[in-house]
Amino acid sequence: MNEQDRSRLKAAVEAVLFTTGTAVALKTLSQALELSEEEVIGLLQEMQEGYEQEDRGIRIIRLEDAYQLCTKAEFFDTLVRVASQPQRPVLTEVMLEVLSIIAYRQPVTKGEIERLRGVSSDYSVNRLVEYGLVEEAGRQNSPGRPILFVTTENFLRAFGISSVSELPVISDDTVERAMLQAFKEAGITADEFNALKENAGGTDASEEDPEGVTRAEEDNENSALSDSGTEKEGTEE
Repeated sequence: MNEQDRSRLKAAVEAVLFTTGTAVALKTLSQALELSEEEVIGLLQEMQEGYEQEDRGIRIIRLEDAYQLCTKAEFFDTLVRVASQPQRPVLTEVMLEVLSIIAYRQPVTKGEIERLRGVSSDYSVNRLVEYGLVEEAGRQNSPGRPILFVTTENFLRAFGISSVSELPVISDDTVERAMLQAFKEAGITADEFNALKENAGGTDASEEDPEGVTRAEEDNENSALSDSGTEKEGTEE
């Protein structure tokens, strides 16, 4: 491949990424350019280096096995003067905790999240899905076929990483200690914490939503959740 052909292929890649406005799978680029995936990766890497060396206002980011053309973060203040500022999701500490569990344990069911936290996580999971940080990824092959949840490309963009493999490594012991500390701060003893872990079906503990209304308070006003873990619908903002 001569330099002229290479330049034309880079221009084609740029055109595709610009036109779509979203992440394009490596396989799709390979098919469109009629090149191997390795050759496409080589072109993309050269383009990434070129944008940086030329101090351009755009860059190419990798999101797992896809690539996207986007603006550089340092020009955000300039861009909002001519474009509507996107509404950023407000993540509470509870939502961040749930998001962390999904990121490290994915694919994971809502029941598994609640077993780890010891409290109902219905509200947070629904919010994270609404914010586009989490999505459904099929169903687990187990009784009841619960829905599996995984993080999205928006999650990678929001946290500035190309793949979930770039997340910091956290040992199970560290997770256990963090969970125990959180429960202690909530006034739950170590014995109660262990009991909550063992009793996966119990979801009568509370999860606070942004309006200050806990799910436990709602349950008291309506009806207690059954021992089988049946969830009450609704009760969002």
